[in-house]
Amino acid sequence: MHIGRHKAVLGALVVGVLALSACGTDQNVTNAELNPELRNLKVACGDASVVAEGSSAQKNAMDVFARDFGVKCPGKKLNYTASGSGKGISAFTAGQVDFAGSDEALTAEEAEAARQRCSDNPAWNIPMVFGPLAITYNIPGVSDLVLSPEVISKIYQGEIKRWNDPEIQRLNSGTDLPDIPVVPFYRSDESGTSANFQEYLSTATDGLWKGEGKTFRPKSGVGQGRSGTDGVTSSVEQTEGGITYAAWAFPKNAGLGIASIDSGNGPVELNSESAGKAIESAEIAGEGNDLKLNLESIYGNDAPGVYPIVLATYEVVCSGGYDPQTAKSVKAALKVAAHAGQENLEQAGYVPLPPKFKSKVLGAVRAIEE
Repeated sequence: MHIGRHKAVLGALVVGVLALSACGTDQNVTNAELNPELRNLKVACGDASVVAEGSSAQKNAMDVFARDFGVKCPGKKLNYTASGSGKGISAFTAGQVDFAGSDEALTAEEAEAARQRCSDNPAWNIPMVFGPLAITYNIPGVSDLVLSPEVISKIYQGEIKRWNDPEIQRLNSGTDLPDIPVVPFYRSDESGTSANFQEYLSTATDGLWKGEGKTFRPKSGVGQGRSGTDGVTSSVEQTEGGITYAAWAFPKNAGLGIASIDSGNGPVELNSESAGKAIESAEIAGEGNDLKLNLESIYGNDAPGVYPIVLATYEVVCSGGYDPQTAKSVKAALKVAAHAGQENLEQAGYVPLPPKFKSKVLGAVRAIEE
């Protein structure tokens, strides 16, 4: 491991996402229709429904979890509001929700506020939802493309301007790359996706990329900003030579090209298996059952077969301090979430927890005091 610093198609995607969201509250699903792992799962349900709020990045996964929780705990609901990570943490520390969804682990200040909310018990960061970032492109006649973190960085720094540039050609021997301009698109709005993408570029290129944070700043005059994931992906779809970074579900469902990443040990295609390897090898930076991740251990992982651009989102929970029935319900909801099936999560653009990592998550869930 190396550690360094569409219109019609998008319309179909929206329909698919809405259908998936609807299944989150579908009362017609039965236990027999769940995946075998969930079907046989024993869950100690509490008397209360669960209320949560936060990251919009994990909303569609929460719809899957909510549906399955309703089946395993009849009469109970998991109600999740996608208001953004900051609002979710604020609602949690104010005692308005049972847990928060967040794109980032708690800061020291947030952790102190959470401790007070949790009756002087620490809050834990439990990474439950992982979504790969795809590097998506529109190059006529090219269905397979390999890029490296250095090449991606140079594209957004304006150093690589045409698709037949020798540095891209070296990574794509035997592919006839056209002599057309590279047209980069980036998120113009503040975005957790941009923050994670920039952290990946900085880590994987040993600091060649200098940007950081939720505001993406390419070199002056390079690229075009668009608001939202649908903004950048639809622009790529409509632009010959376009390239951008986006949550996997959007380019996957839109039928756009998705680049393989060569971190130094050969090209790696984005799929559940290759992204799962990145998750499984992630190092824990927190202590005990606080599973805050060392993101460099994911973004800097150049091992063969690992797709390293994987975003983690957390469920922020009290380790203790809930009333007994709320604690039971929270634990039941998170236990169901950890066992969610691959098919529905992949459709929504996420990667199921690999077995080794799932055991850590379930250990933390079981340790929540009742």
